[in-house]
Amino acid sequence: MGHRLRDIRVLISGAGVAGPALAYWLTHHGARVTVVEAAPALRTSGFAVDFRGPTHLGVLERMGVLDELRAVQTHAGAMSCVDEHGREIFRLPAEFAGGDLEVRRRDLSRVLYERAADRVEYLFGDTITALSETSTGVVVDFARSGSRTVDLVVGADGLHSGVRALGFGPETGFVRHLGHYLAGWDMPAVPGVGSVPEQYNLPGRMASIATDPRDPAVGGAFVVFAAPRLEYADRDLGQQKALITRALSGMEWHVPRLLAGLAAAPELYFDSISRVVVPHWSTGRVALLGDAAWGVTLGGMGVGTAVVGAYVLAGELAQAGGDHVTAFAAYEERMRGYASKWQRGANPGAFLAPKTAFGLRFRNTMFSNGLVRRMLVRSTKSLATAPELPDYLD
Repeated sequence: MGHRLRDIRVLISGAGVAGPALAYWLTHHGARVTVVEAAPALRTSGFAVDFRGPTHLGVLERMGVLDELRAVQTHAGAMSCVDEHGREIFRLPAEFAGGDLEVRRRDLSRVLYERAADRVEYLFGDTITALSETSTGVVVDFARSGSRTVDLVVGADGLHSGVRALGFGPETGFVRHLGHYLAGWDMPAVPGVGSVPEQYNLPGRMASIATDPRDPAVGGAFVVFAAPRLEYADRDLGQQKALITRALSGMEWHVPRLLAGLAAAPELYFDSISRVVVPHWSTGRVALLGDAAWGVTLGGMGVGTAVVGAYVLAGELAQAGGDHVTAFAAYEERMRGYASKWQRGANPGAFLAPKTAFGLRFRNTMFSNGLVRRMLVRSTKSLATAPELPDYLD
């Protein structure tokens, strides 16, 4: 372990993926780290996420978690688009749909958390309510815990970042709704459906189901639908289920079974498909990481880029000896071009659930072409590869 950040106190908001990854690297360099998370425990909902190319996999290897993640990979990744009778229209290869390594988000979160849990203070079930910067630190108020002063604060708390709202301004200034919503939940497996997700579309609507390859009794439902910005309570499960049920009403295929599974689901992931654009990723002693800074919901490179960003942010702080002004500038200079090249123009909802019948036919025809599929695989590997990263290891 290094000592270049000895006695530097860092508070991270968010215990999803970027937060625990950053906590690991900061403690590796000697910092004292606290992670605050609104949920009462590590989240178990969410979708499979993937890593692509040597940059993503190289950082995981440096963390010492690559083999552990390979042990829990889904071995899925391909995606089959079908009609209402289950007949395949086209299939995207695993290299495009699932990258080089695909894991469930909950498994990734757990592995990253466990990597440094013995050295990191976690505050579950709490949120930051106020930030007040002084000449020597940041005074932080919490909803439940007592106030404390830290040297630095990092918002790794997703598209709807509370740290960004407190330190940079209202969400409306940074988050653009892209016209779709998505949801996912666990349910009993559907007979005849394997581990390769099957996806059925009507214009503006998509429903998908796959069987968990490690537990054949469990299925994972995933849906996307077009809608203007909706008003709903973040933690109102009943309200969210009603919105999804209304959006998918009248669809055939396995959709009635998916909606029955939704009604019984104790937990649900539901959010808009949005893009985050923040002109500057830091202000004073507060910085943003991952989706809070550059996110696109379901963006294919987002999770891997967040893990790379955690490595770079902690490394630049270590190289600068804790000088946040120098480190934050170097972190943004190194990461902005890499993060923006996949984020620019990305709209997963438009691909997964084209809004018009013409758009749906065009997508199906295009992706039925083998040459197009091969070009997509090559392009995603290129987007995921960054220039050589510095070796920040002590």
